[in-house]
Amino acid sequence: MTETTVTDAPADLSHIRVAVVDDHESVRLGLKAAFIEYGYDFVIEAATVDEFVERLAGREVDVVVLDLSLGDGSTVTENVKRVQATGSAVLVHSIADRVASVREALAAGAAGVIPKSSATKTVLAAATTVAKGDVLNNLEWATAIDADRDFAKAQLGRREREILHLYASGLPLKLAAQQLGIGYSTAREYLDRIRVKYVEVGRPAPTKVDLLRRAVEDGILPGLDSDGGDAR
Repeated sequence: MTETTVTDAPADLSHIRVAVVDDHESVRLGLKAAFIEYGYDFVIEAATVDEFVERLAGREVDVVVLDLSLGDGSTVTENVKRVQATGSAVLVHSIADRVASVREALAAGAAGVIPKSSATKTVLAAATTVAKGDVLNNLEWATAIDADRDFAKAQLGRREREILHLYASGLPLKLAAQQLGIGYSTAREYLDRIRVKYVEVGRPAPTKVDLLRRAVEDGILPGLDSDGGDAR
């Protein structure tokens, strides 16, 4: 996988509303200056999620660049969920060696991870990707998942992986069923079973975007694993 650069982003970025939550002032102000310089609609910077929510005052942002560890006693899951509750997507800005916390953030619904060692332009490009509603499928994400042996996969069977692969790739469920030569109701049963399995391992996937995220996390996208049997 190649690293996205800011040149991949649209020239006009003024419609993308951005916020930064980080307990290091230099990081907050540095990212704020960069977002403003490149023409983003920068809304707010805050040291904690409590401060972010309070200062947001009902306004909306498209993406929040969120530090994993804020030093105020809050948990990763709590912070991701609270930011999402404002209607914003979450881009985790993390030190690369905090694998367990990265996994927790992804399981909580963060749309992607970008290391703090990344170039500023790379962080901005990642924020653009997440703001558009896309999943950030980058090397850091894959490395974090692969390195964490405790990341519980849903143990999907062959047919379940096939359905998830096609459906999460963008096909309507009816077309995915046709491609696999099964009925729509059978495909729906597989999809329901997939969601149940993800709930059971603490990684719920209620929406299609969530299913795409889970498919990427578990290596089902871009390709299928060769092992495993049918789930029937």
